[in-house]
Amino acid sequence: MSKDPLLQPFQLKHLTLRNRIMTTSHEPAYPHDGMPKERYAAYHAERAKAGVALAMTAGSAAVSRDSPPVFNNILAYKDEVVPWIQNLTDAVHEHGCAVMIQLTHLGRRTSWNKGDWLPSVSSSKHREPAHHAFPKLIEDWDIDRIITDFADAAERMQAGGMDGIELQVYGHLLDQFWSPLTNDLVGPYGADTLENRMRFPMDVLAAIRKRVGAEFIVGLRYTADEAQKGGITPEEGLEISKRLADTGQVDFLNVIKGRIHTDPAMTDVIPVQGMKSAPHLDFAGEVRRATGMPTFHAARIPDVASARHAVQAGLLDMVGMTRAHMADPHIVRKIIEGREEDIRPCVGATYCLDRIYQAGEALCTHNAATGRELTMPHDIPVAAIKKKVVIVGAGPAGLEAARVAAERGHDVSVFEAAAQPGGQVLLTSQSPRRREMIGIIDWRMAQCAARDVTFHFNTWAEAGDVMALHPDVVIVATGGVPNLELFEKRGEQAHIVSAWDIISGDVKPAGKVLIYDESGDHPALQAAEIAANAGASVEIMTPDRTFSPDVMAMNLVPYMRSLQNKDVTFTLTRRLTGVARSGNTLRATIGTDYSDHTYGIEVDQVVVNYGTMPLDELYFDLKPASSNLGEVDYAALTAGASQTLQRNEAGMFQLFRIGDAVSARNTHAAIYDALRLLKDI
Repeated sequence: MSKDPLLQPFQLKHLTLRNRIMTTSHEPAYPHDGMPKERYAAYHAERAKAGVALAMTAGSAAVSRDSPPVFNNILAYKDEVVPWIQNLTDAVHEHGCAVMIQLTHLGRRTSWNKGDWLPSVSSSKHREPAHHAFPKLIEDWDIDRIITDFADAAERMQAGGMDGIELQVYGHLLDQFWSPLTNDLVGPYGADTLENRMRFPMDVLAAIRKRVGAEFIVGLRYTADEAQKGGITPEEGLEISKRLADTGQVDFLNVIKGRIHTDPAMTDVIPVQGMKSAPHLDFAGEVRRATGMPTFHAARIPDVASARHAVQAGLLDMVGMTRAHMADPHIVRKIIEGREEDIRPCVGATYCLDRIYQAGEALCTHNAATGRELTMPHDIPVAAIKKKVVIVGAGPAGLEAARVAAERGHDVSVFEAAAQPGGQVLLTSQSPRRREMIGIIDWRMAQCAARDVTFHFNTWAEAGDVMALHPDVVIVATGGVPNLELFEKRGEQAHIVSAWDIISGDVKPAGKVLIYDESGDHPALQAAEIAANAGASVEIMTPDRTFSPDVMAMNLVPYMRSLQNKDVTFTLTRRLTGVARSGNTLRATIGTDYSDHTYGIEVDQVVVNYGTMPLDELYFDLKPASSNLGEVDYAALTAGASQTLQRNEAGMFQLFRIGDAVSARNTHAAIYDALRLLKDI
């Protein structure tokens, strides 16, 4: 029997959880027609078969029609959900993992122009800043209806074989009632006393218990400290926790600290890279000590050491490692097997959540199989025929290609022009807040080293170098170089530098700096932060109607916090059309896509972020000697089949290019390129 605190079983009522690691409720946005179908079940089953003890599904399954699926939520208010819930629970139970589901009414944290176009309702008359919909102030008949909806939904989940449910009480309707910041009601549900503010959640809890009985597990995920003036204080949060425990109707408490009504507030609840790990862990421990209740918690607990401490120190009974399991669903299996060093680290990029909050689906920035369990393997199968694979480039695309090819059992060699691996990730990680991104590279290098991949650093590979190794397959992953052209203009623009130049330190910020961003991704903001910290006066300009859309909400927050007290302005809907020398300064000509209006500004430096151009000379040099002439069979690629195209009978090897060597995209796209191609080579 292991003595590892994380591997000890935990008794939750009648349910024995096999260890102390869980995935907390989160909505990966994989439902189809509001139902958790095959993809949803496969996602959770992958983690279950690797040993996680409890899968808390759904980032809030909706209990009512006027809680429309703004995050592509599961529609728990429909009877047709029951067989799909049963399929989900069966898929998870098959591997010895318990499974529960989170139920909610979103209240004002949604929009009226989704689903059935019903008005949102809330105990607050104010709209939520993050979702912008003005709610209807809830009426008595709404309250009665929604209480019944919660009970109906709980009964459906019980019928579908769930081990229990969790009520969502932070930022959503139940919390909107019990927070003094969001309760504008008078009367029995009004804001004047804590008892009145808690009455609606308590009524919901009582109705659920009456419907599902005493044995079915029911818990709450709730905020016990809103960390905002006028909100729930830590003292009041402990009192709320004690009152919940005293009801005898609650089986576990899943503790949150903070609010989620704005992007900055949510980022403090769910910290991103560069922020403190496990910032609310000690407070969760206070709740456990005050109540004696089974206590769960998750907030950036990305590593096994932190999780182990949480249990060993008596702070938590169950540790939520949700984003960590998106990066590596096999964490528990690797702990059991004594392979913690093989765990793919969560680097805190929060690409997963940011995509959800832009109405996308959760994907991990450096595990392209997450969410694609039906088509992409987490464990790479060994190939029947061993081949010689040569890869050029040791950025994220090249290293993923090398890792997957090596796991397939192929003989793999990698050429890299630089002295060390990393590509653009190496540049990105120069910023202190984004230093964790280097984990994407370090993990792959360790995996490659364990599989005897041969690396040739400081080597600018030419066609002859590649062909001298007599490869069967050549992968060109040479990445790109900064694009210094302006939109629809030929040739590089004089007098400008790239965002890469500023980030790398090759060019120092000077005086008044114009940062022109036509890509909307991290480098522009990274360069702006460096320039502003150096004392420059910075203008960030974009031709778009929003800035930095590819950075997305939660990752935008640290940049904005850093720039708010600096001399930085943001300019939208303006296009840089030219730069000319003007004495000791530069004159930038500015236009707009909306009219013929133009004007000029005097600056000391123009920094452009306009993606990359493929570094593809080697690819085109090798193309005539390849058997497929570089062509990719897209039908085979998307169907998960091998590449068999033969376009050149005299060809000596298959040739493919991936990542930014094809076109400017992002890290996830580069890694996905490599995984789905190499898994079938």
